[in-house]
Amino acid sequence: MTGQPWVRPTARVLVLDPAQRVLLLGARLTGPDAVPGEVLFWYTPGGGVEDGEDLRTAAVRELAEETGLRADPVDLEGPVWLRRHLGRWGGREIDSRETFFVLRDVRHEVDVAGRTELELLADEPHRWWTAAEVAAGGVAFAPQELAEVLPQLLTGPWTGPPRIVS
Repeated sequence: MTGQPWVRPTARVLVLDPAQRVLLLGARLTGPDAVPGEVLFWYTPGGGVEDGEDLRTAAVRELAEETGLRADPVDLEGPVWLRRHLGRWGGREIDSRETFFVLRDVRHEVDVAGRTELELLADEPHRWWTAAEVAAGGVAFAPQELAEVLPQLLTGPWTGPPRIVS
């Protein structure tokens, strides 16, 4: 149908290192034909669920593609957060239904060799962030309330139901 947003289930991973820092990628594109600019916001690795994939399988596939980090779906904690984001990608409206998992105590150097052509074109930077750096403000994150909800994940394994974040 014309004008209807594309409903896109996605799976994302909050990768935490032993120092409790979270790995984030810097979004630099506004659409598939855009020229990369400054970082617009920082977000967790992850992406669209492909036909026949479950959320955990999609999460670890996307994690490997975007960062070179290979993980087993059973090592993911959660889901910890759920987020619905309506936005535009190029000229298309997308209704993204995001499910977040946690992967703890990771020691990893990001390797972008597995990124798609568009991801390589975007030349997205990556960075490990402390909770204090996230909370310092002045930078946009997805989810927007990352500074408020991240500390809850740092206290140990997630045991509750997923939290709705924005």
